[in-house]
Amino acid sequence: MQTYSYSHLEDFVKSFYARLHIHQPTDLNMLQIANELNIQVFYWPNGSQALFFDQIGYIFLNNELSPQQQWQDFTHELCHVLLHCGDQMHLHPLFLEYQEHKAQNFAFHAAIPTFMLDELYEIHKYRLSVWMIQEVFNVEENFAKKRLFQYSEKLKCIS
Repeated sequence: MQTYSYSHLEDFVKSFYARLHIHQPTDLNMLQIANELNIQVFYWPNGSQALFFDQIGYIFLNNELSPQQQWQDFTHELCHVLLHCGDQMHLHPLFLEYQEHKAQNFAFHAAIPTFMLDELYEIHKYRLSVWMIQEVFNVEENFAKKRLFQYSEKLKCIS
């Protein structure tokens, strides 16, 4: 099946999900993930964001977004909760940009994990499509396109 080494992020996501007993796309449920991690999720009419208070993580999701957008935002904010520290209001702009870039990359890998894409690829080979990824992982078309491009580029490197 897998004929290449996973990146640090891909390894992290795979082991993180294994600890949460997430092994297939149907297991990807943001409220269950949040519950397992003791992260409180709230819906509100403002932009999605994460914060800590008394060592508890909070993720606020925009209630006007589609379920796909909320899932994508959840995985982005999850990165901030799991891997980042500091109040972004007080961070240097370049460090803030770095954290946001890192969170967006994390979101692609958490919403559409490589180990799950590997299984789909084994089943469907070259018929793996944007539409299939949208349907299987409940993400928007543009998000699926970007993730499929990332995955395809990695496969090209090992061919």
